[in-house]
Amino acid sequence: MTKVAIIRCEKNLDRCPLTNCFKCLAEKKEGFSIYDDCTLTGVFNCQCPGDVSVNLSKILKSKGTEVIHFCTCTFAKKTDEGWVDKNGGFCETIDNLIEQVHNKTGIHCVKGTAHLPKDYSIKTWGEVSA
Repeated sequence: MTKVAIIRCEKNLDRCPLTNCFKCLAEKKEGFSIYDDCTLTGVFNCQCPGDVSVNLSKILKSKGTEVIHFCTCTFAKKTDEGWVDKNGGFCETIDNLIEQVHNKTGIHCVKGTAHLPKDYSIKTWGEVSA
């Protein structure tokens, strides 16, 4: 069973209770469809400019987390046509932030949780095992 954690943007803190992220994790859908079985080990909020994410990721790793998922809202936005990843999301530097977390902690990272944009291919840093 893969132990996963979720990082979300503080800018979405008062609008989203992560309901669909948790549902997708439990049902192995959307960003979590890459697993045969997984369990949640932690959740935290990234705070701009993201410096805290590396330190908190180190804590998650010490608690057994194998993979960190960065919420879809960090790179995509909701529109009338659904979620899109062009010119959207709360974090303009999300790829750099994920790269930092992966490089400084060695932990595998995945970009996406629930509400993946149409035709989006899940992007990973490091090899993520099912």
